[in-house]
Amino acid sequence: MKLKSVVMHLIKQERSCRKVSKVVKKVGGFVLAILIVFSIAACNNSPKSSESSVNSEVKGPSGTVMLYSSLKENQLSAIKVGFTAKYPNIKMDYYAAGTGKCMTKIATEQQSGKIAADMIWVGDPSNYVSFKEQGILEPYKSPEAENIDSKFKDPDNMFVGARLIVMGFTYNTSVPKNHVPETWEDLLKPEFKDQIVLSDPTESGTTLYAISGLVNNSAYGWDYFKKLKENGAELESGTEATHNKVGAGAYKVCLGVDYVTNTLIKQGSTIGFAYPKKDLIAVSSPIAIIKGAKNMENAKLLYDYILSEDGQKNLAENQSTPIRKGINVKGSLTIDEIASRAMEVNSETLAKEKDDILNKFDSIFKK
Repeated sequence: MKLKSVVMHLIKQERSCRKVSKVVKKVGGFVLAILIVFSIAACNNSPKSSESSVNSEVKGPSGTVMLYSSLKENQLSAIKVGFTAKYPNIKMDYYAAGTGKCMTKIATEQQSGKIAADMIWVGDPSNYVSFKEQGILEPYKSPEAENIDSKFKDPDNMFVGARLIVMGFTYNTSVPKNHVPETWEDLLKPEFKDQIVLSDPTESGTTLYAISGLVNNSAYGWDYFKKLKENGAELESGTEATHNKVGAGAYKVCLGVDYVTNTLIKQGSTIGFAYPKKDLIAVSSPIAIIKGAKNMENAKLLYDYILSEDGQKNLAENQSTPIRKGINVKGSLTIDEIASRAMEVNSETLAKEKDDILNKFDSIFKK
């Protein structure tokens, strides 16, 4: 009996050990699976190598682009902010000065054998006719140029108007409303005797453009400028300086620029702007790429951005009249209204006659 009990006890122990063994195998497999899962997760969450990190960065255009321009500092700064927001890896630099200084800088660099600018953007379209003749422009047909009227584009795609500079009368707000000039002849009235100032056309391309338009119009000609001088018109160096003189009360009125006037009004200047009822002066202010530009592809991207809807809205928000169809500045004339009232000015003629015009003007105003 005792032997039988012992045998039965051993059999029970063996069965118990088998059960434990099975449990251990099951638990062990489960634990192993858990360990494998955590191991994979840890690998996925572990820091990537420097090579993987570099490959995962957002790629895009990079480098630099240089613009020479006669636009105001706030406008160029706004263009830079908008452009670099779209192309964060491109550094945009610019040289800001009057048209005359920009032209001098380009001429000096051209003589030294290399123009440092990738793009040029000044106010007088006739300068681009000269650039084209000198062979220093790179042809580029921007897809954004389709939204610009053909009258503002070079047929060979050497340049295209990028904004409109509208010229009229900037006056001190002390001038009675019924005396605010409405026509060019109004500047010859006695109430403006010794109260008129003009920007020197040797420094201001837009003023030179306006003078050319008036001189070559049979209704005005050189006689008009002789009468203007007789009525006490004076010259001032630089467009903004001219407007500031009017704001300070040194003069009552000047041959003014819409966006310069609006910018100063926002800054608190006591001036206003009036569009001529006829013979409005509208300058298309083109952009162009320098031939063989060091940063050619980036120059094309900047060119496209300036003409794009975003770029033109950017200009509109910074007191500059856009040239792209469908974008207007609140309180200003539309592009169609400007075109219908604008005086015809031939840029090719101005380019040929520029020196003669400046010499004749100087003989009247600087003798």
